[in-house]
Amino acid sequence: MIHDTIFFFSKSDKAIWNQELVPADKDYIDTFFDQYDPGRKERYQRLSLSAGGLSGGGYRYEYKGVTTLWRCPIETLKKHDEAGRLHWPKKAGGVPRLKKYESEHEGVPIQDLWTDISKIHNQSAELTGYATQKPEALLERIIKASSNEGDLVADFFCGSGTTAAVAEKLGRKWICTDLGKFGIHTTRKRLISVQREKKVAEQDFRAFEVLNLGRYERQAYLNVGGRLTGKQKEQALSQKENEFRELILRAYKATGFGGTEGAPAQDGFFHRARNGRLVVIGPINLPVGRLFVEEVITECRKRGASRVDVLAFEFEMGLFPAVLEEARSKGIDLAPKYIPAEVFDKRAVDKGQVVFHDVSFVEATPRHDKKNKLAVRIELSDFSVYYTQGAAEAAIAAMKEGKSDVLCEQGQLYKVSKSKEGIVKKEKLTRHWTDWVDYWAVDFDYMSRKEIIKVPVRSGLGGVASLPGFEPPQGALAMEFEERWTGGYIFENEWQSFRTRQNRDLELTTAQHTYDRPGRYTVAVKVIDIFGNDTMTLVPMNVG
Repeated sequence: MIHDTIFFFSKSDKAIWNQELVPADKDYIDTFFDQYDPGRKERYQRLSLSAGGLSGGGYRYEYKGVTTLWRCPIETLKKHDEAGRLHWPKKAGGVPRLKKYESEHEGVPIQDLWTDISKIHNQSAELTGYATQKPEALLERIIKASSNEGDLVADFFCGSGTTAAVAEKLGRKWICTDLGKFGIHTTRKRLISVQREKKVAEQDFRAFEVLNLGRYERQAYLNVGGRLTGKQKEQALSQKENEFRELILRAYKATGFGGTEGAPAQDGFFHRARNGRLVVIGPINLPVGRLFVEEVITECRKRGASRVDVLAFEFEMGLFPAVLEEARSKGIDLAPKYIPAEVFDKRAVDKGQVVFHDVSFVEATPRHDKKNKLAVRIELSDFSVYYTQGAAEAAIAAMKEGKSDVLCEQGQLYKVSKSKEGIVKKEKLTRHWTDWVDYWAVDFDYMSRKEIIKVPVRSGLGGVASLPGFEPPQGALAMEFEERWTGGYIFENEWQSFRTRQNRDLELTTAQHTYDRPGRYTVAVKVIDIFGNDTMTLVPMNVG
């Protein structure tokens, strides 16, 4: 028999373990429930009332001519007798037994082989389309056995979000993480669906947050420890930044300027080239802003270059699409691309699985209520994408006859198929800007929730050498932490609309939101596209 094995670990002997029971099979019932009560018209089994041999002792007394060491006090035994729950043996002087009816049987302890849980198939209601999705029944059994209501459940490779969804349904708190954007996005939509189900059932549910930890990951990667002088620390940090850039460039499959591995690495500003385009990486710990883009345009014109890719973890809000038009007016085809979190996954880099996505542009419009000055709706009025997969011709040329694939070219998705005769056919899949949108959400008062983190006291801006909850090295002093504002804000999903496998409709205007008081507010609108990439825009507005 081929099967998976689930391991159970605990830090101490105080670990929670709730014995899981499953319904008994027919053979078990026929074997143990071998008596029949005509009064209740139900089968029952006989349980011992003797305490003989039990380590805890018992109660010695005489009842109806039978003297023995009983499991219960005489008062309890009398109640069982009055309720008709005693089975008296035919032999005189025999010790009676307690009747337990078939309807009262809780089940039998689960064994090692779990054959009662079905795998997910293409007709399953819980199907999300995620390749490694597990059945909710499996996670329900694991979570029930190893936690109680209110406990914290963690899944650091959450995938389709089954653990979080089941934990939420069972009244547990949860933390889930994943490197993949698709996993996080799938989990987010699934948890919102759970909340909606609970709301309809008039059950309590908690709000949750989706936090992008990319910045902290970068800081941890670039952290320089040890007792170093200022100059040594500067040199060590410079070396780490260079190594980090090399990792990003390798993930991007950039080459030297000659187009080969042995060609010069960089020319003083640009770092590499790819497919006839220059490649430059923006600041590691800062968003790319207008000044940096203007410098890129200037450097391109100096070299007579007309095509460049700008790689960055973050771009300043409001930078696009105006800066792209400005570059285009100066003869520069500038393609900004996000550096994904997958660059930290060495296996993904080695396998060439890291995808750098282009930026998008969101336009949202406030719709004020004419009768209520404190009420407003937000309309998603445009979502422009600048995706280009690159080397589409090469991908088509490499496609085998009789096969098809989906390619991105000039900001549009195409289904490309090649017949057995080698004839290529292209079908445009994105006919309207809404086709790119998979999910969008609104925070009506974005600036009201600052993002606060805990960092070691007297640390630098990064402050991620250690984290609360981790023991300091042996012999080291306990580390003190202080709260610090990151400069960012926490996005709260106060309203959202998204597509599911069952329902592909998307609302483009929010429900009406009413503010408590007049004032100036900043509305944040977040859009997640069909690739799982999120883009956010801020809409300042006056209310009242």
